Amino acid sequence: MMTDLESRVSRKLMLRIIPFVMLLYFVSFLDRVNVGFAALTMNKAIGLSPTAFGFGGGLFFIGYFLFEVPSNLILHKVGARRWIARVMVSWGIVSLASAFVVGPNSFYALRFLLGVAEAGFFPGIILYLSLWFPTRQRAVAAAWFMAAAPISTAIGSPISGAIMKLPSIAGFADWQMLYILEALPAVVLGFFVLKYLTDTPSKAQWLAPEERDWLIAKLKTEADARQSHAGHTAGAMRALRDPRVLALALIYFGTSAGLYTLGLWAPLIIKQYGFGSFETGLLAGIPSIAAVVAMILWARHSDRTEERTWHVVIPCALACLGFVFAGNASTALMIVLALVIVNVGISAAKAPLWAMPSMFLSGAGAAAGIAMINSIGNLGGFVGPFAIGWLKNVTGGYSAGLYVVGATLALSAVVTLMLSRQSKQTPVAAGERHGH
Repeated sequence: MMTDLESRVSRKLMLRIIPFVMLLYFVSFLDRVNVGFAALTMNKAIGLSPTAFGFGGGLFFIGYFLFEVPSNLILHKVGARRWIARVMVSWGIVSLASAFVVGPNSFYALRFLLGVAEAGFFPGIILYLSLWFPTRQRAVAAAWFMAAAPISTAIGSPISGAIMKLPSIAGFADWQMLYILEALPAVVLGFFVLKYLTDTPSKAQWLAPEERDWLIAKLKTEADARQSHAGHTAGAMRALRDPRVLALALIYFGTSAGLYTLGLWAPLIIKQYGFGSFETGLLAGIPSIAAVVAMILWARHSDRTEERTWHVVIPCALACLGFVFAGNASTALMIVLALVIVNVGISAAKAPLWAMPSMFLSGAGAAAGIAMINSIGNLGGFVGPFAIGWLKNVTGGYSAGLYVVGATLALSAVVTLMLSRQSKQTPVAAGERHGH
């Protein structure tokens, strides 16, 4: 049971930090995947084939991969407040510039630059949460933060669909208006981050002195306990070579392949059943509502039981089955149901997965390791969408690509089990597995 002081601190952390970082991720994810709606008219306007669109959509993650670790190490040095602000303003500018692409090459260049600009945001926030939330609240805090992605799809899809129906303004096409209108919030919020975010608990004037002292002591006690384990990693270079980091990156690869396949291709897959842009947006948003509920409830169960492995394996297996079902769907109802299953599985796996790294990483090791997991894992966001586009060109349909993405999630489940089995042989693994 929580003490009164612990409950007060937990409530203040959740109310002060989580809604704001959710808003930031909402805007981030919207700018990442609105290309799926822009594609409804942009592809024809600038001459993009399905392969070219899948390739360009995935190039985001190549830029992300190359700059993720350096970006997070800089954040560790200069603090989250200044670096997250820089990230948001720069990605907002690049996203806005996407309205002016004129062909495949400029599309490729802007997608790559968007990845470069946004590198460090997601792992930076995951690192930031680990600096504030004690272990027992960490999966739930991460789940609420990451729930912004499906919420962004649920709310953003109808908004994007509605923008695509706007009449031409100042000579801009519908897909250009989409990029411009959805890029502006990132720039505005970037400046607001400088005012609102607090770098560390010791600087939190919004906590009472006894609350601040308790939180600092609690986090230090947990950090000292982790560092006493033989398998603990604090150095950046050691973290980058740690097999557990590479295993978690491979697990995350499958969930990313699934997530961004949905983000980039779901509107086009749904639209083939004869729906207009707005109706497509509404239908694309339905699975995300179920995903948010599943994500929060599953993370709470993971924190309460202090178990991580099966809380990753089960949803990854479910998402794999969902992609197989989607590949065999023959009606709009079946495809939406399949997308619900896929969304629930992918979303539920993420919070327990992201609760694992901070069990054996700290300091610069956490900054580097979390960034490495995210950067390698997010290459799935390149492979998944590209596989769908390339195999659609080859086969004329979506099924083969959906099966390939499903296979990456099956691999995620298998690697999670292998990591757990290996972990049982070391003292740190029990802590990693049970959340101590």
